[in-house]
Amino acid sequence: MSNQENGSLPDFILPDSLYTETIREVHSAVEHDWDSLRQSACQTAAGRALWKHVIHDPLAELLAGETYLKKLYEKINKDILNNAKEISGVIIAVRTLWFDKGIEAALTSFDGGGAQVVILGAGMDTRAYRLSCLKDSNMFEVDFPEVLQMKTTIVEAATETTDEQKHQLMMAKSLNRVAADLREKDWLEKLQESGLKLNKNTVWVLEGILYYLSHSNAMEVLKIIANNCTSAHTVLLADFMNKQSTTMSSSNFHFYSDYPDELLPSLGFSDVKLSQIGDPDAHFGLLHDPLNLFNKLRNLPRSLQTHPDDGTPCCRLYLLQASGEPSNKTIL
Repeated sequence: MSNQENGSLPDFILPDSLYTETIREVHSAVEHDWDSLRQSACQTAAGRALWKHVIHDPLAELLAGETYLKKLYEKINKDILNNAKEISGVIIAVRTLWFDKGIEAALTSFDGGGAQVVILGAGMDTRAYRLSCLKDSNMFEVDFPEVLQMKTTIVEAATETTDEQKHQLMMAKSLNRVAADLREKDWLEKLQESGLKLNKNTVWVLEGILYYLSHSNAMEVLKIIANNCTSAHTVLLADFMNKQSTTMSSSNFHFYSDYPDELLPSLGFSDVKLSQIGDPDAHFGLLHDPLNLFNKLRNLPRSLQTHPDDGTPCCRLYLLQASGEPSNKTIL
């Protein structure tokens, strides 16, 4: 939305490559065979695609597919026409940029040694192809096998059908896609079988995944990461919903934490920093209006469940950065 800030919406033109036989077949299967949890990966890709003025992701449109692109485009158009304080997709844009910045900062803080970046619930994530800071890093993407296969198929098709192949060249040093279910207890073992070294500097990226898990599953994932922060420098980047956010949706949201900055230290993480959408480090010039929902919430105590002005639920998204605490003790 290059003209979005000025109140106008540019023409909606999809790339011709979106209509090739291979990609059409893949997205037909997504719409007919995938559940809403898996489809959310394409919805997130649509957010990156339609906020292209702040996120450079040449693969996003192909990974999102026509259906999800059109749905989000219509929402954005309606928001602009109605002079909405928050434009649809802005939370995806801010979240994406925050994680991008966090990954780069974490890698910069490491003193060499072959850094690893692990993305849990990777979905249609394309950082391996678009972040130059990953040039010395080994990347690992964990998700359901059909999700990873779908992405692989589209990336390969995009490389074959576009003249701008340089945009599809991988920027990461290496990329391993690991088929695993985070609800099972063998995902770390599968990561290690794919080459993950627990004694190497590692960035764990949990973007848009924890709240889709049950409380027990989400806690188990966090404990596994904490318990395996042994001798290497480890950085955790994750987002958390508060309770009100999960109760507002009839979709797949389950896990929540009203105070994740207290939860993470209890599991063994240190140097925990919490941000909310709209904070100075989670703004990116996209949330100027003081009456924006996110700015209004930031000025309220986090303990409030409903807004004192209108009684609406205080739905918050927390962005957390933390360090691993090397320790030989077992976290119960």
